[in-house]
Amino acid sequence: MPLHSRYELGLGKNSANFVALTPIDFLERAALVHPERTAIVCGARRQSYSETYSRCRAFADALARRGIGVGDTVSIIAPNILEMLEAHFGVPMAGAVLNAINTRLDPETVGRILKHAKSKLLIVDIDHLNLVESAIEKSALKLDIILIGISDRLEDSRSGNIISYDAFISLGSATFDWKRPRDEWQAITLNYTSGTTGNPKGVVYHHRGAYLNSLSNVLAATLTDKTVYLWTLPMFHCNGWTYTWAVTAVAGTHVCLRKVEIGQVFSAISSEKITHLAGAPVVLNMIANSPKEIRVPFSHKVEVAVGGAPPPSAIIAAMETMGFRVTHLYGLTECYGPSLISEWQDEWENLSVEDRASKMARQGVKTLSVADVIVSDPDTGAQLPADGLSVGEILLRSNTLMKGYLDNSVETEKAFANGWFHTGDLGVMHEDGYVELKDRSKDIIISGGENISSIEVENVLYKHPHVLEAAVVAKQDEMWGEVPYAFIQLKAGVKESNKEDIITFCREFLAGFKLPKEIEFGELPKTATGKIQKYVLRERADTKKLINN
Repeated sequence: MPLHSRYELGLGKNSANFVALTPIDFLERAALVHPERTAIVCGARRQSYSETYSRCRAFADALARRGIGVGDTVSIIAPNILEMLEAHFGVPMAGAVLNAINTRLDPETVGRILKHAKSKLLIVDIDHLNLVESAIEKSALKLDIILIGISDRLEDSRSGNIISYDAFISLGSATFDWKRPRDEWQAITLNYTSGTTGNPKGVVYHHRGAYLNSLSNVLAATLTDKTVYLWTLPMFHCNGWTYTWAVTAVAGTHVCLRKVEIGQVFSAISSEKITHLAGAPVVLNMIANSPKEIRVPFSHKVEVAVGGAPPPSAIIAAMETMGFRVTHLYGLTECYGPSLISEWQDEWENLSVEDRASKMARQGVKTLSVADVIVSDPDTGAQLPADGLSVGEILLRSNTLMKGYLDNSVETEKAFANGWFHTGDLGVMHEDGYVELKDRSKDIIISGGENISSIEVENVLYKHPHVLEAAVVAKQDEMWGEVPYAFIQLKAGVKESNKEDIITFCREFLAGFKLPKEIEFGELPKTATGKIQKYVLRERADTKKLINN
């Protein structure tokens, strides 16, 4: 038996030296230390941290008086507005679990989520009331509704019991004595995967993970008390990658946008002196390709965090010349958003813009909250060498991983097989320790026994001056098994390009077997978080005939 350590003092954990971690503490501290600082800017409204804390406490008390507490789900369907941000504190203050729902889902999917989550209360912005009423009607649910926004539709709604958000808050006390969770492993939010595969799952976050990932974001994004954060990333997506809590942790200012319109983005950057924003590559694409007449000049540097598919190096370079500094992040819903960061290296300063952008487009190294990341052989599970060539699955270990999938033990066990979280993403690790994503395992194109990275082909297509967005999927082929099939959205004002010319352009950069065998022009289907729905494109590609090239 091992000897008793002299550092085992006998008393152990107690209420004085062990306190459950929760991001709710961030709001309490901000209100105490910086009560009059602007916490939220939402349209014409400007709200201090003191006022925000009081409203969230009243909200939590009103929930408690309604009988909502630990283990109960409160859902919300709203854009990036003040009330959405308050829900990220008010709901967990009551001990309940916040379920922020994608606003662009169809009524059937919303109904299934509400039913699967067993929501006891639904908060909805008035612009999405029709969606909710349809979802409730189709799913035969009975839900009390808190409505954000007032109109004459409030009285004649057919959905049942409805009360306005402000009226609901008035039922609670601004001095409500909220309690930290007894166990930091307690659920804080329920997020459904974005559905790029057509099969969203309920991802359960805990207070500990939310706290740690928030502080990790503070350090990764260099957030300070001078931070002014623009909400171009949906708060319903991984709870805004936990920036909902991270910006609050430093008592920064949240600037809300009901809708991402690039003119408003530039206007806010200039008038509010925005220091940080985040989003999917589609947001960068919109900024980089915005008409010059809607751009409002600004003189300061804006830090931009981008996640999702790797942004093309051409987009990163364009953003840099406009006054934005892009940092590429990698993560999934299951890991609270950012888990890897393409952290800046001083020597990159001496590289050409193109070479520097290429370095920055990699997914990067683990964030501070992540314990381990490896690239693993999908067949044997063995760790692959850091040679920039060996392609395998990216595996993670972290305190910032989900508890699991709600009511889905089979998928939970599969995701955590062999003591690692299996991302399902394929990549390589370079000699400098930076991970580079090559593809989703389901998106690799196997043509004549050769693996083709759809991302590699897409990056070449993005180099073409007429291409705004590109997505490449596998199409079944009798001879080769699979071949690349490209979907392209052209830049505004560009007439339909010649397919053969684009394929000829690709020949300069790609081996013959990697060339797209067909190109289809048009708008690309996306989730609300800006991810291209490749499963939709694969289905579309399989109905098309191929050209010879």
